[in-house]
Amino acid sequence: MKQRVVITGMGAITPIGNSVEEFWNNLKSNKVGIDQITKFDTQEYKVKLAAEVKDFKAADYMDRKEARRMDEFSQYAVAATKEAIENAKLDLEKEDLERIGVIVGSGIGGLGTIEKEAYKLQAKGPNRVSPMLIPLIITNMAAGNIAIQFGLKGKCSNVVTACATGTHSIGDAYRAIQYNDADVMVAGGTEGSITPLGIAGFSSLTALSTSTDPLKASRPFDKDRDGFVMGEGAGIVVLESLEHALSRGANILAEVVGYGATCDAYHITSPSETGEGAAKAMTMAIKEAGIKPEDVSYINAHGTSTYYNDLFETKAIKAVFKESAYNVPISSTKSMIGHLLGAAGAVESIACIKSIEQDYLHPTAGYGTKDEDCDLDYIPNEGRKATVQYALSNSLGFGGHNGTLLFAKYKG
Repeated sequence: MKQRVVITGMGAITPIGNSVEEFWNNLKSNKVGIDQITKFDTQEYKVKLAAEVKDFKAADYMDRKEARRMDEFSQYAVAATKEAIENAKLDLEKEDLERIGVIVGSGIGGLGTIEKEAYKLQAKGPNRVSPMLIPLIITNMAAGNIAIQFGLKGKCSNVVTACATGTHSIGDAYRAIQYNDADVMVAGGTEGSITPLGIAGFSSLTALSTSTDPLKASRPFDKDRDGFVMGEGAGIVVLESLEHALSRGANILAEVVGYGATCDAYHITSPSETGEGAAKAMTMAIKEAGIKPEDVSYINAHGTSTYYNDLFETKAIKAVFKESAYNVPISSTKSMIGHLLGAAGAVESIACIKSIEQDYLHPTAGYGTKDEDCDLDYIPNEGRKATVQYALSNSLGFGGHNGTLLFAKYKG
C-alpha cells in the first residue's frame, strides 16, 4: 500500500528573500526582485536585468573552508536545506540517517566556475586549471554536498530536466517515500547561472527580456511580454511519510497528493503548440489525487513571460479545466523573482504550500495589457484571500519536460 506523503519543512534562497518567511512576505507585498545585473559588466550585452540573490553570505550557513569547495549553486542548496531541516524540527541525532534521502537538482550546475577555469586554461595553460573544477561544477554536487553536510545516507540523486528540475526532484522524492524507499526526503532545486555565458547564451536564443524597466521586464501573460528574466537561488522541502511525521509530532504544512511527468517529444526549446504534454501532466496529478479539475483552488503557472510558453500553458490549462479554467485563479511567481531555471519549480512549490497554509494567493506582478489569447484569471498585480484546498504547480522545461505537483491542505 502506498504511503501518504506530507511536507514538514521548507527553505528558500531567492531574489526577494533568503528565508521562506521573507520570500513569502515579499511575494504578498508584490515586491519585484529584478534589477540591474551587478555580477559582471553588461556594457556589451542587450540584456541588462536579472533577479540576483542579495546579501547572501555562505559562511552564515556553513564552514568557510567547505563553502570555498562549492560553486554558488551548491552553496544556495545547502543554505536552503539548513533552513528546511530546522523548520521541520528534524532532530538528526534521533533519526535513522539511512532512511533519509536527498534528491536535489540543478538545470545547469557550476557555470560560473566553468567560465573562470576556461579563461584560466586559455590564458595560463592546462596546469593552472583548478583540481576542484569537476567537483565544483557537476550538477549532482548540490545533493552530494547536502548529504555530506547533514550526514544523510539514504537514496541520494539529482534530476536535470532544465526548468522542470525542481518539480521533478520533489515528485521523485514523493515517489520514493510512497514506495517506502525512505521515511524522509530532502528535495528541491538550485541554480546560480547569472554569469556572462549564461546571460549571453539565453540572450542569443532570444529567450530573455531586453526591457530596462525592472517592474515590467517579467510580465507573464501580458500582451507586451518579451522574454523571461534570469533568476537564481534555491528551494528545498522536507517530505516525510505521514506515519513518520505523526510519530515524531511534526508540524504538517501540506500533503502531496499528485504528481505528473510527461514529455512533449516536440522541440528542444518550445513547448508543444497544443499544450498537450503539460495538459497530460496536470491530468495525471489531478487523477492521482482523486479529485476533479474544478476542485483545484489555485494554479501556480510556469508562466515565464515568453510569448509561446504563456500561450501554450494557457491552452493546456483550458484543455484540462474546460469551462472551469475561467474560474481557477492562476499566478506566476516568476513575475517577481524571475526564472530560477532548475530551482523554479521548488521555489514555486513553496509558494503553493504557503498559499495553502495562509489561504492567500499572491499576484502576477507587472501585468498591464490583456492578451486576447491569454484570457484567464492571472491575479493581476494584487493578491487576494481565498480558501486554498488544492494548489497545483506547473513546470515546463527545455527538451519538452513537463512536471506537475498537486498539494493539498492536510486533513488528517
